[in-house]
Amino acid sequence: MVSKRKLSKSDAHGDSLIAELPQTKKSRISCKEKTSAEDGVVENNNIFVQLVKSAGITLNAGERQNDIAVDQATFQKKLCQILRKHPFYPRIVQEFVSGLETHIKDRDQFRNCLLPCAPVRGEGTRNLVHSYCESLIKLLLGIETLQPAIITVLLEKLPEFFFDTVGTFGTNFPRLIVNQFKWLDKILDSKDLVMKLMQMVSVSPAPIQHDIITSLPEILEDSQQSEVAREVSQLLKRDNRLTVPILDALSSLDLDAGLLAEVRQSAMIIVPAVKLEDLPVVIKFILHNIKAVDAVEVISALRKNLDLSSCILPLQMLSSQSKLKSQPQTSSSTSQVSSSQNCVKLLFDVIKSAVRFQKGISEAWIKAIENTVCVSDHKVLDLIVLLLIHTTNTKSRKQIERVLRNKIPLGCVPEQLLQSAFRNHSLVIKDFFPSILSLAQTFLHSADPCVVSFGSCMYKQAFAAFDSYCQQEVVSALVTHVCGGNDVEMDISLDVLTDLVTLHTSSLICYATFVKNILDYTEKLNPQQIRKLFYILGELAFSQRQEDSYIQDDMHMVIRKWLSSTVPKYKQMGIIGAITVAGSMAAKRRKEDGCSLERTQQSEEHCRQLSILLDLVSYCCEQSPEALALYYDELANLIEKQKGNLDSQILERIGKSVVEDFSNDFVVDLTPAVDGVHLFPVKSLYNLDEDESQGTIVINLLPLLSQNWLGKSVDENTTRNQGKKIVSPECLSPSFRLLRLYTTEQHNGSMEEIDALLGCPLHLTDLEIEGNLDSLAKQEREFLCSLLFHSLNWFREVVNAFCQQQDLEMKGKVLTRLQNITELQNMLRKCLAASPGYVPPRAIFDCEALEAAPTINAVGLVKKKKTGEKKQKSEGSKDSSADHSQMEENPEGNQPEAETTQLEKVLLDTTEKKSGIPLVQLQSYRAFFRELDLEVFTILHCGLLTKSILDSEMHTEAREIVQLGPAELVFLLDDLCQKLEHILIPPAAKRAPFLKQGKACRKIGFSHLCQRSSQEVAQCAVELLKPLCNHMENMHNYFQALMTENQGVVDGPRVNIQEHQLMSSCYQQLLQAFRFLFAWSGFSQRENSDLLRSALKVLADRLKPGETGFLLLEDLISESFHYLLNFQHSVPNFQCALTLTQLLIVIAEKPVASWKKDKIASLAKQFLCQSWMQLSGTREKGSQFSDALHTLLCVYMEHTDNILKAVEDISSVGVPELINSANDGYSSTYPTLTRQTFPVFFQVMMAQLENSARSISAGKPSDSSEVQLEKLLHWNMAVRDFHILVNLVKEDVQSLLKTLQLSTRQLHHMCGHSKIHQDLGLTNHVPLLKKSLEQFVYRVKAMLAFNHCQEAFWVGILKNRDLQGEEILSQDSEENDPGEGVSQLPREDPAEGEGDISGSEGGSKHNDDDEESSE
Repeated sequence: MVSKRKLSKSDAHGDSLIAELPQTKKSRISCKEKTSAEDGVVENNNIFVQLVKSAGITLNAGERQNDIAVDQATFQKKLCQILRKHPFYPRIVQEFVSGLETHIKDRDQFRNCLLPCAPVRGEGTRNLVHSYCESLIKLLLGIETLQPAIITVLLEKLPEFFFDTVGTFGTNFPRLIVNQFKWLDKILDSKDLVMKLMQMVSVSPAPIQHDIITSLPEILEDSQQSEVAREVSQLLKRDNRLTVPILDALSSLDLDAGLLAEVRQSAMIIVPAVKLEDLPVVIKFILHNIKAVDAVEVISALRKNLDLSSCILPLQMLSSQSKLKSQPQTSSSTSQVSSSQNCVKLLFDVIKSAVRFQKGISEAWIKAIENTVCVSDHKVLDLIVLLLIHTTNTKSRKQIERVLRNKIPLGCVPEQLLQSAFRNHSLVIKDFFPSILSLAQTFLHSADPCVVSFGSCMYKQAFAAFDSYCQQEVVSALVTHVCGGNDVEMDISLDVLTDLVTLHTSSLICYATFVKNILDYTEKLNPQQIRKLFYILGELAFSQRQEDSYIQDDMHMVIRKWLSSTVPKYKQMGIIGAITVAGSMAAKRRKEDGCSLERTQQSEEHCRQLSILLDLVSYCCEQSPEALALYYDELANLIEKQKGNLDSQILERIGKSVVEDFSNDFVVDLTPAVDGVHLFPVKSLYNLDEDESQGTIVINLLPLLSQNWLGKSVDENTTRNQGKKIVSPECLSPSFRLLRLYTTEQHNGSMEEIDALLGCPLHLTDLEIEGNLDSLAKQEREFLCSLLFHSLNWFREVVNAFCQQQDLEMKGKVLTRLQNITELQNMLRKCLAASPGYVPPRAIFDCEALEAAPTINAVGLVKKKKTGEKKQKSEGSKDSSADHSQMEENPEGNQPEAETTQLEKVLLDTTEKKSGIPLVQLQSYRAFFRELDLEVFTILHCGLLTKSILDSEMHTEAREIVQLGPAELVFLLDDLCQKLEHILIPPAAKRAPFLKQGKACRKIGFSHLCQRSSQEVAQCAVELLKPLCNHMENMHNYFQALMTENQGVVDGPRVNIQEHQLMSSCYQQLLQAFRFLFAWSGFSQRENSDLLRSALKVLADRLKPGETGFLLLEDLISESFHYLLNFQHSVPNFQCALTLTQLLIVIAEKPVASWKKDKIASLAKQFLCQSWMQLSGTREKGSQFSDALHTLLCVYMEHTDNILKAVEDISSVGVPELINSANDGYSSTYPTLTRQTFPVFFQVMMAQLENSARSISAGKPSDSSEVQLEKLLHWNMAVRDFHILVNLVKEDVQSLLKTLQLSTRQLHHMCGHSKIHQDLGLTNHVPLLKKSLEQFVYRVKAMLAFNHCQEAFWVGILKNRDLQGEEILSQDSEENDPGEGVSQLPREDPAEGEGDISGSEGGSKHNDDDEESSE
């Protein structure tokens, strides 16, 4: 029955057109109503009208639908009977159709015939008519005698509406006409109908084509689907405008596999160009009915073509347009943006449906992402799909976590990709919040810092993008991490909360109760974490009129409790917490609208609380020098961090006593004699002020230290009992730091008030004690070490204070202080070497005391080499001889692994060999030196002054020129590189520290630096690029001139060895600084793009001054690359060559181009083919050289265009040259290939050969002959290279096995020896040893069997022998001959010994016993 058929989606869509006619819609759902005169019943003598009326349908004119008074089936049956019983049948059919044609000439009447009929419900017919009735035309099409003629009439009528715009007459006539053919119970000539419809498609306008094509699945019979589908698919190639309706239709048809693949490929090609609103339809078809075999290939192709950035561009354009237009237009634009976002959401709904209901889609998508190797090929789509699968498919969650863990450290899924996903698709990923939270929690448990950082970014982005419920869950998760006790999780979670309280203060205040709960778990927090926690709580408690918040009471209570404690740890926590809270209380606030709101007129109660808090901290610190020093440092940090933002009243209160305290405690007038008894005679040193007669001041260091040193036990207790403040040298540097920061804040950066401290001398002692250290007592040596530490820290703080002064005289004094630092460091190395076990005074007070203590290994001496050659060197060549010995260091490469600065590498050996006194590495004592500020590196703007320049220009007073010396330059560059590496390079890129101690020590010495963001540090480094370029060009010119002067000989007679080493170290550190800066991952973030341009512009300007202002980013990268490439001819050693190559790789990755890749490969090969000589004339060697060679060789292999050819070239050319050379020879083509470095070359070549072979894709039957030939050629070359490499080491492997075989025999003999002598100490180990030997034998047997070499293995019973090789006769051996019945091999020859394992080529036939017995 017609009334029981279901409606298709297209029917519903067609019926929606009636919504435009309110009266008509109302008549469909209600009983018959009265109408106006225009809507009257059609009354005429037309046979069509009469017969239809007699069958039960009344035809209406105007806006009123036709009325039906009977059931649809009854109407069809009655009309069919009337026609068949009519006396003029079958002619009456033609007249009926002619009447229909006449009737539908009127558009309103035609529309009424196409629209559903309205049921007429009278009292007696209420249950006879269905609530929904078909249109009159559709009912007529259901009558077989009328169907062919009606179809013809409709198709002939269709062209009349080709050029009508929808809505002119209120109805889409073409769509209504096509809808009449859908879901007919029977079509007499379906093939003819479809043929006519396809013909109509070829001549119709696009909208009508769309309607016809999308209606085909509801019109076709099952037998026609395949044929029509192929015909429709041909339209794809002819007209791209019909892609969406065609794909929509084909997705509902039954396609054969070949046609489906062909159409899918066509759809795949148009994905990048399709409109956003049509994209879901295209993606739905592509994902439709994918076979498991083809899933990975299809998904990979879809990933490549589907780019969400094309979805974002319209949103950005509409957003920008809305800012320029009026409010009504802005609302329209907002609607368009919302519509576009809905299309993107619909797109991911399609993907989600495929993942959920099609088996294998999720695994294929994960596999496709896993197979993507290139970093730039990863997209936002990948991340969102992984989140989608993680939410939808619970079985794949572990797999997705593994994929992300592997991809994140490689940079394939950077944080900016995550930020882009949240920024542009928050509507989509909000549905995946549970998965985001789960992944973030999992990632924070990871051991990889990159994964941990990614997890923290997920938390921040989720808090910023989602609603209050999600924000609460994020804060709860972060608090859980902080309270969990894991140090890494605590650090990163507090950092996230710090960012949130800075960027989203008003939002985070709602969840302050959660954050306050951390106060119950402070026992597990270190000092840095305490500072972060109280900063967060302070910002929440004292911002946005929260002064009376309950958080304040809890914080004050905890702080008072800690400050009153006698435990140093709690007192330290109390000081840090109190000063941090004081900073929040005293800071000026800023309103949401950006207007400044100064809190200079705070309430009296507020000021009183702050004063009480500061007084309490000061009082609790007076009796502890370390606590007082920490108090000074925290106040200094507060002033520096809140620069210009501290309340003036609070600032004056802080600085009220600091000037008097410093002057009274540490400064005295310079007098000829110093009163008192001291460990060493007092002498005033390092005075830079010429006129000493006019009240020169001096830092009273040695007397104060001596008094503190001699009277520790007596005076300290006495002072405590008297309640006086203890004056300690440990407070000297912190107190001065506070003084100078307060002075600069009060006087707008001017240091005039305290400039006398720059040049004033120190009360020290005579430091010329090189040969007298052994004669001093242990206490005196340790006192001297402490004196040098305090002096160095004073000078470091002085340099921090005055480094930015522009006065030439003050600049000169600052450079002199740098020279004083390098001199004192040399003296300190000698004193430390003579004072084993000495623990220096603390200089960094915001870390735990145990963290700062150097380990025994770190304090270990650098042993002096005992070679007879040194004594034979003359005094005139001491420079050359010293450096000759230095460059011969550690032939086995056993250099100490402690972090060693470049300056130490130079000075340790040269000074040691000249003086004969062993030295110590100061890098292990970093925790006992004051930290240099970033502003210190403005000194790099000064030029470089070398000894060569002084000699050539006949200058005698070098220090009158405001220029750096090489030693001072190396000192600054060492510290700069350490800072850049610490803050800009993720820890995963560095060598993991040994155990937990190295991890704790890594943060020491960077306390001030870590309070700055990585962006601030990068900005500072970019500002230093110009002076760094100047210095690097000076290095280049220096070595170029040196090679020219000495005809390329490194150890020429005119080479100043020590200066050469210093300049080499400068070159190395300059290249490292450039590499650390440009390797910063933050450059890839959008907000730092201008900073990257600025950095590249500095380099590009060196080649084209003034021409780079309007260059594109790619052009700036190219110019910078060429600028750095020019330094390739002047690098003095292999380490510099490697660093330059790594720097070029970093530059080329933004983005990488093929020509840059070729340049890097060519440069790496050039360095591999270059002879690298030491100043002693020998070749570079050692473990550091081998590691650098390994890295550079990998770079060459990864960037060359043909890895197999490169491997073959080295193995077939370089290695034979090495074999044919002398024992200490090398390859003439590859001079870096020596007998010592051959294992490095072999390891890299084998690894690269394996990777290259794996990258050759498996062949497919569909591959062309050219593709198959290319793959065969690759395999042929790979096998040939493998054969060459195996033959190179075959004999060595066989020799190794034979040697190992003899070792196993000796172990077996030792077992027999222990049995004879009944040695219980040895016998207890025999069972385990024999088990291990048997396991070894069987593993070798399995290895040979796996490689089809069973014939190389013999099995027998090993005879028991003693250590002399004599056979041991046991009871079993006396009764049975072990050689009989066990093995058919020849009996062993005692002179030659038994063999466990024998190679088929290198082994001898006498190896008859393989398997060891249990005897």
